[in-house]
Parts: sequence; C-alpha cells; structure tokens
Amino acid sequence: MKHLAATALIIAAASCSAESGPRVVPSPEEKLEDLRVLPMHVGGRAIERGDETVRQWPGTYFETAFQGPAAYFRVGEGDQILHIRADGHIVRTMIKPQAGLYRVDGLGNGAHRLTIEVASESQLGPTGFGGFYGAAATKAVAVAPRRRQIEFVGDSHTVGYGNTSATRDCTEEKVWETTDTSQAFGPILARRYKADYQVNAISGRGVVRSYDGAKVDSLPVAYPFVLFDHATPVRDPTWQPQLIVISLGTNDFSTQLHAGERWRSRPELSSDFRKTYVEFVRGLRAVHPRAFFLIWTTDTANGEVASEVRAAVEKMKSAGEKRADFIQISGLAFSGCNYHPSLADDRTIADRLAGVIDARKDIWSK
Repeated sequence: MKHLAATALIIAAASCSAESGPRVVPSPEEKLEDLRVLPMHVGGRAIERGDETVRQWPGTYFETAFQGPAAYFRVGEGDQILHIRADGHIVRTMIKPQAGLYRVDGLGNGAHRLTIEVASESQLGPTGFGGFYGAAATKAVAVAPRRRQIEFVGDSHTVGYGNTSATRDCTEEKVWETTDTSQAFGPILARRYKADYQVNAISGRGVVRSYDGAKVDSLPVAYPFVLFDHATPVRDPTWQPQLIVISLGTNDFSTQLHAGERWRSRPELSSDFRKTYVEFVRGLRAVHPRAFFLIWTTDTANGEVASEVRAAVEKMKSAGEKRADFIQISGLAFSGCNYHPSLADDRTIADRLAGVIDARKDIWSK
C-alpha cells in the first residue's frame, strides 16, 4: 500500500500541469549541465559525498533563494518523506520519491525561497540530496544562516515519533509514515525564534540504556558522529547554538531491567545514568561554552524519569554549572503512535519551553 501511495503521489504531481500556482513535477528531460547551481543552506548535520549531501539525523532541511518563476532540486537515494516549501508554504509532500530531478514552477517572476524539509526518521540508513538548480535566466540570491541557533538533543519525543497519527495503535510502517519532525516541538520553537536548528535525536535511545534493553548505541555514543556509522566525527565551527534543549531518560527507565543487562538493580542503573548524563552535558559545555541548557522531561514512568533527570541537573549545578535549567512537563495526552506526543502535545511542549526561554533575558545576548 505504501508503494501505491508513493506512485500515486508522483502521478498526481505529473498530471497537474493544468493547475495554477506552485507545483512540483518530475523533470527527467532536463540536463544538469544546462542548469546553474543555486546556493544552498543546510540545516542539520550532513556530509558531502560525491555530488550529494548525505544526512541521517532527523529534521534536516535544505534552503535556497532565487529570482525567477521556477527552480529545480535533485533527490538522492534512500527512503524519506519530504515537504517542499515555497516561500514558507508547503507546495507538496513527497513520500519515498524516486531519485532524480524535480522542478518547482508556477512561482511568478519575483524573489523566492525554496525549502526542502526531511520529515521522516532515517535510522536504517542515510539519504541523499543533490542540491538546487536554476535555468540560465534564474538569478541566484545568497542564503545567509540565521543569527540564532538552537540544538535539540533527545529521543523519540524530540524526533516527533508518530506525532501525526490519529491512533495510538501503530505498526512499524505506520510509525514511519506518521512521524513528522518538522512539526515536532523543536522546529516549532525554532520558527518562533527565527533560529536555525539541529535535531540530534534518535527514537528508542537513552543515556545509558535504550528502550527495553535494546543492544544499540545510546544517544551519547551516537552523538559525536555526522552519520550513525561512527565514521566521521562532527566538526562544524559555524555551529555554536545559544540554546541546547535536551530531553533524555525516558528509554532508560520506561521498561524493567532484563536478565543479562549490565545493571543488576534499579539503583545501579540510576547511578550509571546520573553519572553519564552529567558527563555528556559536560562534554557539550566544552564545545559550546556560551550555550544555555534547557533540560526537560515528561511525567511518564510514575515520575521516575523526571526524578532521575532532576537529580542529574542538580549534580551538574553543584559541580559549578550555572547556565542550565530543568522543567517537567505534565498534562500531555500522548495520543500519537504507541503513546507518544501528538501534534497538539508538541505545541504544548513548545509553549511550556518558550515560557522558560522568554523568562531568561541572557540566552540570546550571550
């Protein structure tokens, strides 16, 4: 069924030539050598491989600006859901688009900003993006990075896992189809503050223990790398966020310990969690000396997650950390897939975090 939906989407795009207004259509007849490369701004971690920009962490976005009625973009390999935005408005959402060249036209002759947002999570493998192009008459416009930067570090609550689902009962396939990081609380906050953002989060991962004891990298282990393959460490001197929002711990404590895990008791898990959490944030502080840390949790697992994270934050502060705050967010419906935050919950989380941010007058001035 998912392949039929993707095919139908492409057919619909190709058959809308009579429609007025912006549209997205495959453009296999165009040759890249006949087009000019447009400048591109990338939001999120990415690496250049050949003629593609490759990414895997969620929430990646690609932007360009130009003057003219149309522009092109090239989709690379890998399953993904893409929102194509022209001047801030979604023109089309593409589900598992085929690799190749696409044209956005019907824009009018003025100045335009084109944004491609990756909505889906890509744990199974990276995806590629081949850049933006324009016809010979298209005038390129520089795309300046935003002055404000926010980084979001976390698990499925930060990814936006199943947040567009109308039901809690979801298959693995439905989770993928209904996850929309661009509508999660992080990008909502970033748009509110006109900030560039990175979403460095992986569903199911914890600080020391992943969901139900799964034998996969914890978030701190995966965090230092551009992709999930441990091959290329992150080195980006231009990324100096004024605000780092962290939400971790749900996967460490939401399930019972199993035989064979390295922690023999809950207190032993708690001790390891607090120690590793503090070390992880201390490492972030070394890289981002001026950032403010806003650390939050929900009230799930009978309050155990919030209690453990609060204790870790207090430990940081007692060791001298002065630019960090903790907030527990209650009252969420968790009506998304598998009892995850819904779109309404994401808006609530964004509002609660904004209340803390707005009360601090030193976040953006540092």
